[in-house]
Amino acid sequence: MKTISAADANRHFSKLIRDVAEGDAVIVTSHGRPVAKIVPLSEEDRERDDQVAAGLRLLERLEARPVLGPLTWTRGELYDDEPYPESF
Repeated sequence: MKTISAADANRHFSKLIRDVAEGDAVIVTSHGRPVAKIVPLSEEDRERDDQVAAGLRLLERLEARPVLGPLTWTRGELYDDEPYPESF
């Protein structure tokens, strides 16, 4: 496991992220004391993130669609052979 100071982590953040993406865990220190551990995401975390991203994409698509007003039916219309009321 690699160790890096917070200052060096700040200066070399892109390389730090590449190392973590390749599977290395990194301990970040401040004034010589460990303060953080950066580890690669597990496969389970990646799958969950993919599911969350898919859900967010779906919400964006739904929000872009026009909202239909409330549709009301009478009891008789609910049992008619026509699939939708005339006002639809």
